[in-house]
Amino acid sequence: MKTHEKQHRCFCTFVPPHILEHMAKSSDEVVHESVREAARLSMIQDMQLRASRAGQAMDIASLLPPQQGIMAPPPATAGREVFNCMNQWGQPPPYMLARGEGDPVTPDDDINGVYEAGGAVRDYYRNKLGRNSIDNLGLNQVHNVHFGDHYMNAFWDGSQMTYGDGDGMVFVSFARDPDVIAHELTHGVTQHTAGLVYYGQSGALNESMSDVFGTVIQQAIDGKTADDADWLIGNDIMGPDLYGEALRSMKAPGTAYDNYMFGKDPQPDHMIHYYHGADDNQGVHINSGIPNKVFYLVAMDIGTDKAALIWYSTLQRLWPTAIFGDFAYMVAESARLLTKSKQVPVGTTQTVRAALKEVGL
Repeated sequence: MKTHEKQHRCFCTFVPPHILEHMAKSSDEVVHESVREAARLSMIQDMQLRASRAGQAMDIASLLPPQQGIMAPPPATAGREVFNCMNQWGQPPPYMLARGEGDPVTPDDDINGVYEAGGAVRDYYRNKLGRNSIDNLGLNQVHNVHFGDHYMNAFWDGSQMTYGDGDGMVFVSFARDPDVIAHELTHGVTQHTAGLVYYGQSGALNESMSDVFGTVIQQAIDGKTADDADWLIGNDIMGPDLYGEALRSMKAPGTAYDNYMFGKDPQPDHMIHYYHGADDNQGVHINSGIPNKVFYLVAMDIGTDKAALIWYSTLQRLWPTAIFGDFAYMVAESARLLTKSKQVPVGTTQTVRAALKEVGL
């Protein structure tokens, strides 16, 4: 592995830490004790994994036996490997390979869900953007489902994906929502391209890129366009207690949720409201609302796939410590070059600049 890839690995979770913290510390009698406990345990697990996996990642496929008759795909073939964690915590994991590339449907909907969504992510990057898997060298996808007991999150740890089942009331399984899977796998793409450091503005750009391609690929799976997409992130993992809420809104950052479980969505939609605090690695899940809004505005003008092409080109032009100003320059430059090559419509550069101006960039 290249040195810069080791340096810029990140432990990237789908649910922001401030949401779990709000649930864990809630004194509201409406918040059931089991929800508080699940949030607390999920927070602890995230902190432990973040500490233990910093700068390193495990090759699960080399540690564990497959189920009888199930084989892992050959290395570097962009194949899928889905492991069953059997609701266990910790490492080394007692996971078992449950479905490999080309294997038939299993009785487990979570295993099938990540398998199918992982294929959709791989196919979009390959067919629309010309990328050969996460590292552009055919890296196999490793997915781990049923992690922990009521674990309220999903994460990319530098080499693989892991999904909790949720508690069933606030969150349902993270493995059945394609935008979760596309979001987290895109952290891997970012790791192998710009390597955006998971802190401050570079971290917010990292999170935003994952939200962007999460919604892009969700729209492709659902057959939606920019005009009829909901532009919500995480709405399909909401359980019965919070059905109708979401974790983030790309169309209107700051409006995704407002309830006794999560608190109020803190995402800004303009640099005037930029979050300057220390929480969430200096706001990586919070300030991502600003570049998210830029993508939404551009996609509404030129279409989601054309906008995705600009953002993918931009991702390859950024560097680990890039900040919002760097992003603004590079996304406009990417639009200009793609206009010149006739891959996006004339006038796109002006569309991008207008969108940047609308959020204060």
